[in-house]
Amino acid sequence: MSEDADALRARFLAELDRAETAEAVEAVRVAALGKSGAVTALLKSLGGLAPDERIRVAPVFQALRDALANAVEQKKGVLAAAALEARLAAERLDMSLPVPPEPLGSIHPISRVMDELAEIFADLGFAVAEGPEIEDDWHNFTALNIPPEHPARAMHDTFYIGGDGAGRVLRTHTSPVQIRTMTGGRPPIRIIAPGRVYRSDSDATHTPMFHQVEGLVIDRDTHMGQLRWTLETFVKAFFGVDDVVLRLRPSFFPFTEPSVEVDVGCSWEGGRLQIGGSGSWLEILGAGMVHPKVIANCGLDPAAWQGFAFGCGIDRLAMLKYGMTDLRAFFDADLRWLRHHGFGALDVPTLSGGIGA
Repeated sequence: MSEDADALRARFLAELDRAETAEAVEAVRVAALGKSGAVTALLKSLGGLAPDERIRVAPVFQALRDALANAVEQKKGVLAAAALEARLAAERLDMSLPVPPEPLGSIHPISRVMDELAEIFADLGFAVAEGPEIEDDWHNFTALNIPPEHPARAMHDTFYIGGDGAGRVLRTHTSPVQIRTMTGGRPPIRIIAPGRVYRSDSDATHTPMFHQVEGLVIDRDTHMGQLRWTLETFVKAFFGVDDVVLRLRPSFFPFTEPSVEVDVGCSWEGGRLQIGGSGSWLEILGAGMVHPKVIANCGLDPAAWQGFAFGCGIDRLAMLKYGMTDLRAFFDADLRWLRHHGFGALDVPTLSGGIGA
């Protein structure tokens, strides 16, 4: 029996040595170790041997099986390495071939401006807060000190939802996010709240759905000087100009006291608006100190906490910065407009690289 094992070993090793393809190696494996292979037949014959004989030859047969199995794997590895080497030697990459075209998608100017705002105010220590677009009357109006007779509550200005008396509306500003932030946490608070808002209005500079960003700071010693510095820093970074002059005009908002309209100095060169200087003025946002009633409505003590808030239209900021004249084009889904005004998907605004770069 052991003589048969030696003969099989020599035979199959010789066949493996002569094999030059993976198919030839597989044929040797099947002939030796397959279900009907010669080595398999030897192993099956152990059951018919006497116990003493079985003990003597079983290790020989098992060693033969293991040796041939290892030899098959080694031969497969040698052939695979040779095939890879031949493939690498034959393959060539033509560097003169044209590169694939750039993706057609782009970042909408509104999304771009939102990213710019987040970058600027994050550097000033502001977090970005969000809230639902379908709001209840208390968060959208009452908590903000907007009385029942205020024109903002009128049907011709506000989209009311349902007739079940629940007082749900499509939010008319992102100020409810400020309310939710104050009722859901404790001061100090420093947030901006960008997002979609809805009002019943439509012309070249107004759409039923538009975008707004509001800012809120609540602390113990907040004052108007900090508000002015924050807005000046924001305008300088956003428009990329250092010669920024702000003018604060007294105004009225139910949720701030005192309230101001903020104008930025500008000029007209060649029929195009340029931010900077003080040759002319352009209103860009509203702001003021948070009304003590609003602070109290949120469960805070207005004697201990005070703050300032500001808000402006993101769509209008985009129009001013990137020279767009009609707000309605923002929502027309015109691919030509999007290709012209859109931004690259990987073009992320940074303060170090320039917000408007």
